[in-house]
Amino acid sequence: MSAPVARHPGELRWETRLLTVVTATMVVFGIANTYGALSLQTASSGGAGFALRQLVGALLGLLGLSIVSRVDYHIWRRLAWPLLFATIAVLLIPLLPGTESIAPRINGARRWVDIGPLNFQPSEIARLAIIVWCAALAAKKGTQVREFKKGVMPFLVGIGVVSLLILGQPNLSMATLVALLGLIVLFSAGAKIGHFILLGFAGLILLFEKIQNVQYRAARLTTFLNPGEATDAAGMQIHQSLVGIGSGRLLGVGFGEGQQKLFLPYAYSDFIFSTIGEEWGFLGVVLVVLLFGIFLWLGFRIARSAPDPFGQFLAVGITAMIGITAVMHMAVSLSLMPTTGLTLPFMSYGRSSLVISLAATGILVNIGRMRGRPARETTAK
Repeated sequence: MSAPVARHPGELRWETRLLTVVTATMVVFGIANTYGALSLQTASSGGAGFALRQLVGALLGLLGLSIVSRVDYHIWRRLAWPLLFATIAVLLIPLLPGTESIAPRINGARRWVDIGPLNFQPSEIARLAIIVWCAALAAKKGTQVREFKKGVMPFLVGIGVVSLLILGQPNLSMATLVALLGLIVLFSAGAKIGHFILLGFAGLILLFEKIQNVQYRAARLTTFLNPGEATDAAGMQIHQSLVGIGSGRLLGVGFGEGQQKLFLPYAYSDFIFSTIGEEWGFLGVVLVVLLFGIFLWLGFRIARSAPDPFGQFLAVGITAMIGITAVMHMAVSLSLMPTTGLTLPFMSYGRSSLVISLAATGILVNIGRMRGRPARETTAK
C-alpha cells in the first residue's frame, strides 16, 4: 500500500471540523425528534425521563468525543486484544445462569447489563471493539490477509466468537452487523474477493437457517416479501411506518404533531426515521440523508489519507459502522428490508448506541488530525 501524500495539517483541518459540526447537528436534531416522538409519554408519565436520559447520554457522548479526539489513535492498537477480551466477558454476562438480576429478560431477550448506575448494551460495545481488533490484526498481518489459512481464518475466529455470543442473546441483526463490519475491515486490508464470495454463501445459508427456525424472524421475512398480506405485529409496524412517512409530504405535519407514533411501537428508536418523515416531511428526510452522506464522505476522505494502514482500516471500519447502520435503519422504515431493530445513529433513543457512536467519531476525528504529520512507526509486535 502506497504511503499517503504528505500535506500540512492545516490543509486537512477543515474536514475534522466539518465532521464534528455534522455529528453535533445530528445529535441535536435527534434529541429534538426523540422528545417529539415521546410527546405522548411526556404528557402522561415517563416521557420526560426518557428525553432527559437521552440528553444526559448525548452530553456524556459529546464529552467522550472531545476527549477521545485528543488521544493518539495508535493507543487503540495496543488496546485491541484487551478490548476484545473485555467485550467477550461482558457479552457472556447475559448468557450465564444466575445473572438475571443484572441482565434481565426484556421482550424475550437479554441484551442489557444493569449494574448499579451502569446500564448498557454489550453488543453496542462489540461493534466498535471488533473494528479496532480487526484493524490492529490487519495492520500486523499486512499482505498475509490475502491467504486464507494465515490471513482470513484468524479474523473469522474472533468475529465468529463475538457474533455467536450476540446471537445467543438473541440479537440476529446486531450479530450480522458486527460480522459484516469485521469483514469490511478485512476487505479494506486487501483480502481476496474470492474468499468473500465463499464466506457470503456460507453466511446466507446460516442466516436463512436462523431466520427459518425462529417464528418472529420468519414473520418479519414474510412481512417484507408480502407486505400487503401481512396482518401480524411486524406487518403493522411496516404499514404504520410507511403511512407516517407518506403523511409528511413536503414539509411535514409539524414538530411533535405526528399521529403515527400512536400506533407505531418504538417510534422514538427503531422507527425514528418514520417519525422524522411524518413531522418534517420530505425536506426532513433529505436533510437526514444529506447529513449522513456528508459524514460518510468525510470519513472515507480521512481513511484514504490516514497516516498508516492501521489508521486507514480503523477509519474505514468506523465510517462503515455509522453508514451501514443508518442505511439499514432507513431501509427498514421504507420497507426495503426486513425489520431489524437497529437504531439510527446519533438520532434514535438509546444511550449505549449514542455514546459508542460519538466515541467512535472521536477516534475518526483524531485520525483526521494526525494526517499530514510524520508517520510514526506502527509495526510494533
